[in-house]
Amino acid sequence: MDTDKIIRLNPDNVPAPVGNYSHVTIIPKNASLYTFSGQIGIDINGIVPDNFNEQVILTFKNIQQLLSSQDLVADNVIKVNIWATEEIDWDFFDNEWENVFGKKYPSMTIAYITALGLPELKIEIEIWASK
Repeated sequence: MDTDKIIRLNPDNVPAPVGNYSHVTIIPKNASLYTFSGQIGIDINGIVPDNFNEQVILTFKNIQQLLSSQDLVADNVIKVNIWATEEIDWDFFDNEWENVFGKKYPSMTIAYITALGLPELKIEIEIWASK
């Protein structure tokens, strides 16, 4: 096992993932761990669009900029927590996901909830990264 890279696994002795994620993410020894606040679908001017998918696009844009600010890339992401107040359009979401992260899926948790920190928010995504 390469101990210098992040490893993503789906062990054979547990049910296969029901979506695009890895059950296990192994962080290399001596790696730095980055935790980030949840990112929301807000633009640089503080505007939150009403449309759920527009919020998804902005949320991913904000995540990319956050990663870039720390010289990190999508491959460094090890854990994702997603909270949504509306049902996610998975075809749209997965397409946007793959535009940002490719097909390397970290460990992930997804929850539908009744509200987020502001009433206009429909999705919030928290990432953890390692390098």
